Amino acid sequence: MSVIVPVFEEANLIEAFLRHLREAAPTSEIIVVDGGSRDGTPDLCRPFADQVISAATGRGRQMNAGAAIAHGDILWFVHADSRVPPTGLIEIEREMQKDSVAGGCFSLRITPRRWIYRCRDAIGNICVDLFGIALGDRGLFCRRDSFLAAGGYGQRPLFEDADMYRALRAKGKMRRLSPAMQTSARRYEAQGPVRTCLFYGLVMLLYAARVPRPFLERLVFLFSPGRRTVDASIPPRDTDDSNSLEQIRPHPVPLQFNPNP
Repeated sequence: MSVIVPVFEEANLIEAFLRHLREAAPTSEIIVVDGGSRDGTPDLCRPFADQVISAATGRGRQMNAGAAIAHGDILWFVHADSRVPPTGLIEIEREMQKDSVAGGCFSLRITPRRWIYRCRDAIGNICVDLFGIALGDRGLFCRRDSFLAAGGYGQRPLFEDADMYRALRAKGKMRRLSPAMQTSARRYEAQGPVRTCLFYGLVMLLYAARVPRPFLERLVFLFSPGRRTVDASIPPRDTDDSNSLEQIRPHPVPLQFNPNP
């Protein structure tokens, strides 16, 4: 198995995370893909990762770059602000022994423990089970050949992880495993837990209803807390030229729909 970790300026947490990941997946290849950090993140990763490479900023592009050099038959995409389940590796290996299964994800638990996050977790699990929509903070995993057949992560700046999960469903069964990935509530806390969870629910509903992507991208941009300070000298980019909302112009701060940066 190859574990692919996209990072961008995570110096404050990356060493502890990679130690935790190495303990949880001791026999796996760990590939860290940096998106242009300037805080020393790549150097901090090297003692703990099998490979540390650089790629254009944007989780989708970074994960594609990691997958391209991975040696494992199974790919597991994990965010750096997560904690993987202690039995995660065993659960994946058990599930992937079934030839009909192309991949899957884990349940999700946002920390700290607050009622609004438990509601968010439950709604997210329903989205996975009923609509086949899973975001990257759930630790998506899949067969390497299924990933390649699905075309990897797409070039849209929003929901590239959900698009990938849906594409994999056309290649085989996708499983949501019961153990929970824990993920940080740092962006929820910064933007307001109730406000962010309600917005999350709205955008997920619109995505499931196949509302045009440019409308969703604009909606997420308007939700960005820094949207009022715009550098008008920077021309907008074609959204097909990027795979992360960090690249959408104009706006002053990194932004993705996934509340974790």
